[in-house]
Amino acid sequence: MMEWGHVTTPAGDWSQNCLFVPIRIPSVIHDLPRWCHASQTTVLTLPSPLHAARTDRAMTFEGFHRYMESKDCSVLDQRHTVVYQDMDQPLCHYFISTSHNTYLTGDQLVGKSHLDAYVSALRKGCRCLEIDCWDGPNTEPVVYHGYTLTTKILFRDVVSTVEQHAFEVSPYPVILSLENHCCQEQQVVMAQYLISILGEKLLKTPLDLPTSGELPSPNDLKYKVLIKNKKIRAPNEAGEEAASRDADESEEEEEGEEGEEDEGSAEPSKLWSLRKQKKKVKKVMVAEALSNLVIYTQSVKFTSFSHARLHQTPHQNTSMGEKKAHKLARASDFILHNQRCLSRIYPAGSRTSSSNYNPQEFWSIGSQLVALNFQSLGLPMDLNGGRFQDNGRCGYVLKPAALRRSGQGNSASSLQGPRPTQLLLKVISGSHLPVPRSGKTLDSFVRVEVHGVHSACRKNTDTVKNSLSPCWDASMNFSVSDPELSLLRFSVRDQTGLLSSELVGQYSLAFGSMKRGYRWLPLLSREGFSMDPASLFVFVWCS
Repeated sequence: MMEWGHVTTPAGDWSQNCLFVPIRIPSVIHDLPRWCHASQTTVLTLPSPLHAARTDRAMTFEGFHRYMESKDCSVLDQRHTVVYQDMDQPLCHYFISTSHNTYLTGDQLVGKSHLDAYVSALRKGCRCLEIDCWDGPNTEPVVYHGYTLTTKILFRDVVSTVEQHAFEVSPYPVILSLENHCCQEQQVVMAQYLISILGEKLLKTPLDLPTSGELPSPNDLKYKVLIKNKKIRAPNEAGEEAASRDADESEEEEEGEEGEEDEGSAEPSKLWSLRKQKKKVKKVMVAEALSNLVIYTQSVKFTSFSHARLHQTPHQNTSMGEKKAHKLARASDFILHNQRCLSRIYPAGSRTSSSNYNPQEFWSIGSQLVALNFQSLGLPMDLNGGRFQDNGRCGYVLKPAALRRSGQGNSASSLQGPRPTQLLLKVISGSHLPVPRSGKTLDSFVRVEVHGVHSACRKNTDTVKNSLSPCWDASMNFSVSDPELSLLRFSVRDQTGLLSSELVGQYSLAFGSMKRGYRWLPLLSREGFSMDPASLFVFVWCS
């Protein structure tokens, strides 16, 4: 007859709590370890398979399965989940997680401004926040997207939110990039709020550094907030004309110019057209009280690389729109410029829906502050998450040596090794994939993308129909010419039509953070949150 044997492992054991196995009771039972008769039923107690596995220095199948889905077997190198890079180099030697129009939760025409947007960005490791400042009633500066129907929030509330959440996930410096449109009277109020609310967290004076000509390091500026704004310059510092120009021009007007440069961009509404016209009118003179708070992040207008070499110091930084940056990206001078100064790239003014560009192009030239709309989901923000997942998610990632080395100015020759790295990937299977929101069956495939300096390459598996734990067993080969800068993105997609698909989950990481061998790959939602236990099982190898 067939009865059930009962095996119990020690309480709290990570491998298994109990296991029921079918046991056939033999006619001769004198060799059984223990037995008893109760109500004509034989209850058999067997030695724990966990005990046997420990004795034989082996692993149970259950234990092996749990190991394969543990962090020890993750595709992400666990040494990169903490700060492991040199944090004593100048700020210009790091990629810095940067947000654009941080206050917005939606588009930049009628979207809502909310303090939660700042909290969300900071919790995602963002270290450079944008604050658009405008004159408000009762001498209370407000934050919103000027000349639009976006809602307004108080500047002092934004500063209070930053004070509360700035260093929740990272101890390294936060840069407040002010897009300043306020009159001098309200700028004084802004300065008072920054000083009174931020207190000791606000950097108000230069540090005593042995290399005073260079920017300080992230370690030098731990738990400090820096103000990025125009600064009053003495006439003899760079000529009266330059001093006057820097004081009169605001960063927002540069964004307006960018919008006009967009070739073929259509005006989405009369509101947007009105906004572009009004932006040209307003000129802002910097108040001394606010100017005094600008220490290492002084905003100056970009004229040319030759002008920057002659006149720009490491404490001065430039901002430019994506169109202008794209035109200059092929110049080796851009890399040389970013070896000593900070540069910020922001989305084109014509992106009224708050969409994003691909940030990889500008990381490839060494730009530190590659600003994205954090509220807009999709590929650019997935890549941003993959880039800054490295180095313990602290918001600062050390640039490759070739982008830091003085005099090295050609990305193609400096980042590419003697021969490309060959990446072999095998997408084996998926586990616990979520049911589509439509409730229909899941017809899934996996798309793998490699984003390098010069191009992106993507390959798909075949589609497996009607399975939440599909097996693809698909092999892929990629040639990676710039492994130090490349990013990988895995996305599981639901085939909804002949040429259409929807994202199910994704995971992005830096090529240098990827471990070799058979690996477990956790899936994240569009918003970047864990979808545990949804995962992929892959094999990774490089030659």
